[in-house]
Amino acid sequence: MIQRVHEHIISELNTNTRTDTIFVLTAIILNLISLGVNSGLASSGNGTTATIVMFTFVVLVLVVNFVAEIGLIRGRQMRKKLLDGLLKMYKDQGVDGYYDPSLLKDYKTRYNLFMLTVLVTGIIAIVIPFIIR
Repeated sequence: MIQRVHEHIISELNTNTRTDTIFVLTAIILNLISLGVNSGLASSGNGTTATIVMFTFVVLVLVVNFVAEIGLIRGRQMRKKLLDGLLKMYKDQGVDGYYDPSLLKDYKTRYNLFMLTVLVTGIIAIVIPFIIR
């Protein structure tokens, strides 16, 4: 039974990693596309249509980045719970010496860096076109 629980936790960790990757890549790619589109619109003129499109992209960037940040926060929480369970299982089985608990801090740092990257690219995607304008 322990083997199946272990496999399930590992499977959940893999799913968690894939989901976090999708959140980060989606947000960053959207931010870069929005930056390019809005910068092009900002430099092309001051038409009403261009302004409406720019603000539409700003709203899209805000929503997608908000969802990505919440997803990453939840992903970090889930990963911690799964790893805590895994560490407890390893301790109960007497093999806890093979997993360094300080890795939990490294995972937290990695999540914080992902979240910072999403946040900064989102801010840049919003601010730069308005500076150009």
